[in-house]
Amino acid sequence: MSLHTRIQKSFDGHTPRLQALELLKYIGPGFLVTVGFIDPGNWASNVAAGSLYGYRLLWMVTLSTLMLILLQHNAAHLGIVTGLCISEAATKFMRPRFTRLVLSSAVAASVSTALAEIMGAAIGLNLLFKLPLRIGAIMVTAAVIWLLLSNGYRRIEKLIIAFVSLIGLSFLYELSLVRIPWAEVATGWVTPAIPLGSIPVIMSVLGAVVMPHNLFLHSEIIQSRQLNQKGKDVVEKQLRFEFVDTLNSMVVGWAINSSMIILAAATFFAGGTAVTELGQAQAMLRPMLGGAAAIVFGGALLMAGLSSSVTAGMAGGSIVAGMSGEPYDPSDNHTRLGIMITLLGALLIVLVITNPFKGLIFSQIALSIQLPWTIVLQILLTSNRRVMGRYVNSMLDRVLLWTTTVVVSGLNVLLLVDTLRHLLR
Repeated sequence: MSLHTRIQKSFDGHTPRLQALELLKYIGPGFLVTVGFIDPGNWASNVAAGSLYGYRLLWMVTLSTLMLILLQHNAAHLGIVTGLCISEAATKFMRPRFTRLVLSSAVAASVSTALAEIMGAAIGLNLLFKLPLRIGAIMVTAAVIWLLLSNGYRRIEKLIIAFVSLIGLSFLYELSLVRIPWAEVATGWVTPAIPLGSIPVIMSVLGAVVMPHNLFLHSEIIQSRQLNQKGKDVVEKQLRFEFVDTLNSMVVGWAINSSMIILAAATFFAGGTAVTELGQAQAMLRPMLGGAAAIVFGGALLMAGLSSSVTAGMAGGSIVAGMSGEPYDPSDNHTRLGIMITLLGALLIVLVITNPFKGLIFSQIALSIQLPWTIVLQILLTSNRRVMGRYVNSMLDRVLLWTTTVVVSGLNVLLLVDTLRHLLR
């Protein structure tokens, strides 16, 4: 069944009220993916985009959200139909040598992701309480490990939804303090523009928005709804409800990312100030919008870093468990090992690096190298009739997925080349 058909069917049915109530039970998994879309790395790119180019790069958020919806829905599609996450499915259906190589690199990518997220939360603590980055990183890592090992999935899900909601409210508050030319914003959302010198910023936003760990995570956490029930009608209903959850969550991510660019454009770009670091952004918001706005900015950054650190740890646990043919289970040793490798590995790097900024750059390089492998693995699985049965990707799905893969991979390669060029100067 093609994506278009699934979208159309999501509006069919003669009991809309009952289906709307039933849909509420399926809301949640998409929001855990959304925090990867609004992680500290995205903050830095969005602030740079808005402060340097105003509202002209808002179209990047729209395009990246469309690509993200397509890939994340496809990952969840695999989980619903097979009852397996990407890691489990690869272990079961793919050649062992290829599988071990890709999944091992995916674990390394999860460590790189956690590095950026822990660092982002530590920066938030530093902005709010002046804590040294290393002390903040240790505190964040300890809190995230405790959350993952001592709480069930549903409780973590509720916490993440609360964090995402607070982040969204924080930016609504920030936007209420500035005057926004909404006609210019609306044009920016739908009109592609490439201002002189903007290519590196465009690559950083578009190339880094799809993250390897989120694809593994979505195929895993969809199992929390026990969607892998048998029967054509049951599976197709689950696919419709999952798509609505994914669409709703990604739209929330689109709105928050847009708010970051709009805020930076309305404050920094309007004042002729280029901002490329989060600490610099918070410091400059204080005289422009007041102390409360600066505190809200730091608090939202802290919540984004904590939330995305949690999901990075979950993804690492899911990948390692899947390599042993097991589902994610925090009480199981394989899952715990994956969580510890991801979070403690990231913390160790944070503690030993002398330049946090370069550490973040190297983490993005690792993600740029690994991401195409994860996307290709996912598409090979969901395009395989032996894996998906009658729910194998349609021709239209394959064209859209491979086109997205070429775009995302190409942007990541360009970002990698540009980053290495700057490092070698």
